[in-house]
Amino acid sequence: MKLVAFSSPISASHFRIGAMVDEETIADLTPAILPAGLTAVEILRCYDLANDFLTPAHDAVSSGDLPMLSRREIRIEAPVPRPGKIICIGLNYRNHAVESGMEIPKFPIIFSKFVTSVARPDDPIIIPSNSVQTDYEAELAVVIGRKAKRISADNAMEYVFGYTNFNDVSARDFQFADGQWQRGKSCDTFAPFGEFVATKDEVLDPHNLRIRFRLNGETMQDSNTSQLIFGIPQLVEYLSRSMTLEPGDIIATGTPPGVGFARKPPVFLKDGDVCEVEIEGLGVLRNPVIKDV
Repeated sequence: MKLVAFSSPISASHFRIGAMVDEETIADLTPAILPAGLTAVEILRCYDLANDFLTPAHDAVSSGDLPMLSRREIRIEAPVPRPGKIICIGLNYRNHAVESGMEIPKFPIIFSKFVTSVARPDDPIIIPSNSVQTDYEAELAVVIGRKAKRISADNAMEYVFGYTNFNDVSARDFQFADGQWQRGKSCDTFAPFGEFVATKDEVLDPHNLRIRFRLNGETMQDSNTSQLIFGIPQLVEYLSRSMTLEPGDIIATGTPPGVGFARKPPVFLKDGDVCEVEIEGLGVLRNPVIKDV
């Protein structure tokens, strides 16, 4: 299933969950999910495989009894509007490490983004007023679906709920000036993702997906997740050794080569730009860019 979180334009704080029937139609799953004992907020925060809401959801969609909504009637939210953790992996494509002038990592490089970085699809990425080097990074994101602690790579995929597009927006001037990445990665709106999460049964092989980034229609990144240094099972194993992964947590798996700061001359985001992340089978994440004043 391709699941979206959505709200009404007149009630933006009240989230619901839906299945994409086609590009213009959303089936409202909320009535089918609530009898399973989960509130709408719990569903949106916790895509929890331990609480089987996928079976009643599939049954409800198949029955044709769900309310059908036009996209024009609703507002698409980030698929997990308030994730508990946003965990990002640095330098996880060999060519990106090379273009960054960094050694190939022997272990995953971990950093995080704050939840206030989350942005909806189609909402603007806001460049901070004091940044002149804000960059893009197309990434495949993993949505965790089951509480995971000390999980082996062999069993790791049992804890994955699904996948979505992610843009790891980065203020390079903040990042390089600070000598660490937190501020430069965690500005407001610097974690747009979506527009839907595809459950893992929808994706035959997450390690063989074309991944692209377009800036104003021009392709800047074009690679394949087969080039990941550390695959999803290795990342889940590594992370769960030291922290508990929870349903709804996001793991952004790293970006391929072609980022703006490594280009000659560099290319940074500016007011009026349009960013698009497209991963095979996961649709397109589109966000305009505006400059804060």
